[in-house]
Amino acid sequence: MTSLRAASTHHSRAPMRLRLSSVAIGIALVAAACSGGDNEQASPSTPEPAPAAVPTPEIFDVDVAAGTASEFPPAPQVPDGPLHPNDQAALETILANQAVGYAAQIPQLETQRDARVLWVLADLLRFSQGVPDGEAILATAGTISGTDFNPERPWRDLSEHLLAWDLPAPPNYLDYKAAVYIFADARWRFVFADPDATIDYRLLSWGGVLLDDRELGDPDKCSRRCIPALDDPALVSGSGGDWYPNDRVVFALEVEGDAVAFPRNIMETHEMVNITIGGRRLGIPHCTLCGSAQAFFTDEVSGVDRPPVLRTSGFLSRSNKVMYDLDSLTVFDTFTGKAVAGPLRADGVVLSQTSVVTTTWGDWRETHPDTSIVAEDGGIGRTYDEDPLRCRDDDGPIFPIGQVDERLEVQESVLGVALDGDVFLAFPVEAARNTLRNGDPVELQGVVVELDGLGLRATVDGKPVATHQAFWFA
Repeated sequence: MTSLRAASTHHSRAPMRLRLSSVAIGIALVAAACSGGDNEQASPSTPEPAPAAVPTPEIFDVDVAAGTASEFPPAPQVPDGPLHPNDQAALETILANQAVGYAAQIPQLETQRDARVLWVLADLLRFSQGVPDGEAILATAGTISGTDFNPERPWRDLSEHLLAWDLPAPPNYLDYKAAVYIFADARWRFVFADPDATIDYRLLSWGGVLLDDRELGDPDKCSRRCIPALDDPALVSGSGGDWYPNDRVVFALEVEGDAVAFPRNIMETHEMVNITIGGRRLGIPHCTLCGSAQAFFTDEVSGVDRPPVLRTSGFLSRSNKVMYDLDSLTVFDTFTGKAVAGPLRADGVVLSQTSVVTTTWGDWRETHPDTSIVAEDGGIGRTYDEDPLRCRDDDGPIFPIGQVDERLEVQESVLGVALDGDVFLAFPVEAARNTLRNGDPVELQGVVVELDGLGLRATVDGKPVATHQAFWFA
């Protein structure tokens, strides 16, 4: 008898980083040829191939901060203490001139060559590529860092380096970043309003879409360039789900004996569902860039008029979507369910999760004959493309992720499990499935992985634990 070994890591949780920053979970779709999002999103920059890596069956501890990639040059040295007064004055002038242009002021930052200001330059560059301001930013960033950045994808290349270098942010960085993003869209003000937020704001960037602030139940397609959540979609019985091909991927869950399948193409279009299943209220985000779908119970939050209504903010954190509550304007870590900024953060809210099984519709329907599935039109009269993003992510991540651990491929699918005591485990999905189908066990540190048809679940001491799949890098 052999057992599959999986990646594990232990750590004391540092300030929350909106991503599962120091854990070894990444996840991908079981049968996905193309991962996706909404077909109304802005087109991202041209992706680059993911770096090659060789999966290993050995147990290993992951030091994400160190990484293993060697494609980045050494990080520039940075000073301690406050910014030089000249840099402070230059940044204030630049931020005050966003409406009229600031290309002439950018070179003033070259005098001190304090690499910490590169974070602010990257924020500005996100909204000024292809114009004189952006060209000035890229030239000055190169001078300060001693690195040549790719002019064909300037913001992405600069951001990739900054993430890999893990440079400290400058003092008052939150104020600088807020000035950039609030100028772009004043509705984002709440993201930066909590002085005690546990967000690493260096990792926060614009994902190319705007805030979804539609009221609960609004069926509007979000013509103002947001990704529209789907609220309380119509469901049909399994026998009424013949409209969806058996070999297509679903994200499925079972709550209090009530099983529901969510077709991937509908989830790629909406990226968020608010729904009641088995008498429980849930928010179900789908991060297309991470290949992950999760299910959070939103009916356990006390002191609110109604359960949180989860929406897509338009932000990413190291290529992971950032979600928020429409009512309280609380920002949540999409992987952990922890409130990281806003009123519910102050209340210490962490949304509990239930497992999402990634499998095919035919397999789920066979193993759960009483299942429901979202109606073909979502209950809102909409027509959904079979592949909304047309294989957008097939060549690797399209947004900056910095250093990656190369012991698994960037987008290899793993089943992630979070245990008490800040222990996180990652089970490579394909290897786990093959091992189980051969009749061998898959377990690590008390976590036992089991088949649910073609999908995977996990238990500890015979009791279910929440799991979800995502890409390894995530």
